[in-house]
Amino acid sequence: MGTWLNSRAWHAVCCLLRLPFEHCSNMSPRPTSTAYASGAAPQEAYTPLSSPSDKLRFKDSPLSPSTSSRTAWVDPTSLSNYGDVSQISGNVTPQTKQLILNTFMAYGAGDEGCFGHAIAKSVRFVDMSVSKCEEKHGRMDATTVAEVVVTKSMLNGAGMLHGGCIAFLVDNCCSTPLVALGLLQNVNGVGVTQAMNILFHSPAPGGSCLRIISTSVAMGGRIMSARCEVIEKRTGRIVASAHLNKMQPSMAKL
Repeated sequence: MGTWLNSRAWHAVCCLLRLPFEHCSNMSPRPTSTAYASGAAPQEAYTPLSSPSDKLRFKDSPLSPSTSSRTAWVDPTSLSNYGDVSQISGNVTPQTKQLILNTFMAYGAGDEGCFGHAIAKSVRFVDMSVSKCEEKHGRMDATTVAEVVVTKSMLNGAGMLHGGCIAFLVDNCCSTPLVALGLLQNVNGVGVTQAMNILFHSPAPGGSCLRIISTSVAMGGRIMSARCEVIEKRTGRIVASAHLNKMQPSMAKL
């Protein structure tokens, strides 16, 4: 253990300690038993860079005109107007209703070549409301109600509403109360789906009119959640119920 290190060995030690080789070569040769104890220079502390999307709020996104568009996933205020919101009931403002509908169509339906475009266009929102929840010590909850008629293109081989179509409707409709709550709380409530749990209770044949009632559960800095029930309007049967988790994406990965 008392042998001297040659030049090549010192170079290897310098690589391990992340020291310039010149620094090591100027050092007095030391026995190997003390090289790691006394030959290492203090290292700078590593500070991970925070992503601008970790807490994506309006003041950090294009919803504030002075900032870069790279810091938002989907900006509801930048989307084109779609449809007539005058027939949508509820206590949120017409402007907020319009922004929610715009987000649903731009993000959920997309253009004609996107998956599920025709199905999303057939969805009609009938109510958008917010209220204080006493059990949550006055925190706000948002609820949206949408209706859709089951058409032939939405059926499986057995003539019933396809489970994949239910998932598509739940994913997009259940996201809207989070958009609503985000607009009211000055945060970005769009996000991307992280997890979705669906329970199928009963079938829905062609021609059924479904009511999709979606309610916000929690709005965190990055994780958001909502729940919904899909009900057959004429009979009141529950077709499906679901819980949806969404998150703000890391912009560096997009």
